[in-house]
Amino acid sequence: MAEQGLTNQHVLDNITAKFGESIFNVEEPYGLLTVTTTRDQIIPLLTHLYNDADLKMNFLTTMCGIHYPDNKEQELGVIYHVHSLVHNVRLRIKIFFPIDNPIVPTATNLYAAANWMERETFDFYGIQFEGHPNLIRILNVEDMTYHPMRKHYPLEDGTREDKVDTFFGR
Repeated sequence: MAEQGLTNQHVLDNITAKFGESIFNVEEPYGLLTVTTTRDQIIPLLTHLYNDADLKMNFLTTMCGIHYPDNKEQELGVIYHVHSLVHNVRLRIKIFFPIDNPIVPTATNLYAAANWMERETFDFYGIQFEGHPNLIRILNVEDMTYHPMRKHYPLEDGTREDKVDTFFGR
């Protein structure tokens, strides 16, 4: 590794050397290296990032679900942010999959923090994490039959009569 520290290019070269075409849609918005991979490769990629002696990306900053209802066959997704505390470098990883097959392997074997994050993602988006030790709702009531962060629901209740916003074009 060069003396200037770990760079986004070094991270990208490292993971593309190992995972090749499984790493795609590479972007760098605001200096944050962002890549997309597949459900099949997410755990091997996270494991490599965690164990690699040069990268040392062993902190899961956040993990969350996303829903793009207009992306045919890729409506749901999960975003992972991993961080090297040693080098102060972050990487954002995205995966996408069909809404009718919302199954993703769990990352709880690598990151203890993934336990809560995966439960929250299941609770709000209905994404099922295969192998999770206790995948139950964490913030919503247990008998809820829907996943409220999916974009199937309007942002406001159109039947409300107590809200008069004549100044806002309603």
